[in-house]
Amino acid sequence: MLRAAATAAAGHQSHPGATLYLVATPIGNRADITLRALHVLARADTVACEDTRVTAQLLAHYGLDGKALLAVHAHNENEAAARVCQRLAAGEVVAFVSDAGTPGCRTPARGWSRPWWRGHRVVPIPGPSSALAALSVAGDGGAGVFAFRVLPAKGAERQAALQAVADDLQTQILFEAPHRIQALAAGLAAVAPQRRLTVGRELTKQFETVVTLPAGQAPAWLAADANRLRGEFVLVLHAQPAVAVDHGALPADAERCLAVLQRELPLKQAVTLAAEISGAPRNALYQRALQRQETGA
Repeated sequence: MLRAAATAAAGHQSHPGATLYLVATPIGNRADITLRALHVLARADTVACEDTRVTAQLLAHYGLDGKALLAVHAHNENEAAARVCQRLAAGEVVAFVSDAGTPGCRTPARGWSRPWWRGHRVVPIPGPSSALAALSVAGDGGAGVFAFRVLPAKGAERQAALQAVADDLQTQILFEAPHRIQALAAGLAAVAPQRRLTVGRELTKQFETVVTLPAGQAPAWLAADANRLRGEFVLVLHAQPAVAVDHGALPADAERCLAVLQRELPLKQAVTLAAEISGAPRNALYQRALQRQETGA
């Protein structure tokens, strides 16, 4: 019945052969699959995937078992990518999926860190995204500006990346593994204790949890229940609220410099250059740039 519905909904649409389809799959709840994704997976001659065992179970759930599967990951990317390209050149339909979510929008070192499919037709089949799901429930999506960051696992690089997250006053979306979630919470509590933080755990799954609290309270919240340390995490560090700025405190030359740069450059770059050129405080310039952007002044 589900496959019939998929064919009825998407069968009349153009889905050419000799094409690589980047197919988004559920991030936990298998009911989130789209009808178009099912139609393309049913048509595919080959399904390239991150883990054949995970994808085989997913396809079997929808009655699509028996498909030819090809593992493409960080350890065999060059060889597997060549095999995918050979199949595309032969006219096959190849669907490319990750273990969950949208391929190409997850941790970079997962087999699709560069577009090896260049030269072939590629079609996106959009669907579930844990980053956007977390952003929507956090309520920061309306700002229109956010950054998605993957932090290094440890060491000085991780600490530097964490400080960069705190220094960026815009919304930040972070993925984290269960065994590092306590360390991340402690790090955010240290560098941005007053920033609002939305913790999304096991999104779309049976034990889904979403909570918003000051980042400084996150370590205690996690420690209060051992179950809160389990599962997959997506965190949203909310944008730093705008504060009232006394425009008279900004020198006239700094205002003029910012106005010129903001007309030609992205906000963050304009602010950085204006601060360097004028010597005015970066935070004051940033808040002024936000107000200019909102009012069109």
